[in-house]
Amino acid sequence: MDIQRQIERAAALIAGSEYAVALTGAGISTPSGIPDFRSPGSGLWEKANPMLVASFLAFRLRPHAFYEWARPLAEQLLKAEPNPAHRALAELEEMGLLKAIITQNIDGLHQRAGSGRVLELHGHMREATCLKCHKVVPTQGMIEKFLETGEIPRCQCGGVLKPNVVLFGERLPRRALLEAWGEAERCDLMLVVGSSLEVAPASEIPLVALRYGARLIIVNYQTTHLDHLADVVIHQDVAQVLPQIAAACRRSP
Repeated sequence: MDIQRQIERAAALIAGSEYAVALTGAGISTPSGIPDFRSPGSGLWEKANPMLVASFLAFRLRPHAFYEWARPLAEQLLKAEPNPAHRALAELEEMGLLKAIITQNIDGLHQRAGSGRVLELHGHMREATCLKCHKVVPTQGMIEKFLETGEIPRCQCGGVLKPNVVLFGERLPRRALLEAWGEAERCDLMLVVGSSLEVAPASEIPLVALRYGARLIIVNYQTTHLDHLADVVIHQDVAQVLPQIAAACRRSP
């Protein structure tokens, strides 16, 4: 099946669904300039051992190592803007075709693109928690100050502030995970965008949807282990494909 027929097929499935849900991974944000973690030659884990810089234990022992590793990523996050793929998902929600987005990303680009219901499985950068007094504070201005001075962000009590993102060895936010599981059980179509489906438990969410009878669409550069179970598989640039799918949905009767 050629790419245009795949796009039309995906649009027909979305337009004909009663409750469609999207699952997004790092691949939806790479067109915005944010690197993913595992791509050969550019993935963040090719340049550092995640257990030494991005585990909860490592953060407690050597927070400066985490912040130095995160400095380039923080700069990219501050500069990043939603790309056409983010905006296409927001458009599908506006049309009433997409009910929720479950994301593995921490960049907040879905919300900035206009999406309303976004479940962030791996946390976000909008807040940070003090490891000493456990106070939760907004990060507005904190990242900019760190990039300017290089000083580790600290609470008023003197404790180190940890961004509310999920590090290795931490549990996923319980509420977001339970809501994501509920959306997977409820949906009749799941659209996977920019995820290699290699990281659990996010990788299990499409399986839950399939188990409850949902159709599956996968748009991702690389193959995934669930391609053979999907109704439509498109290995193309998500920033080009998603707007075409949204446009085709607008044309659907």
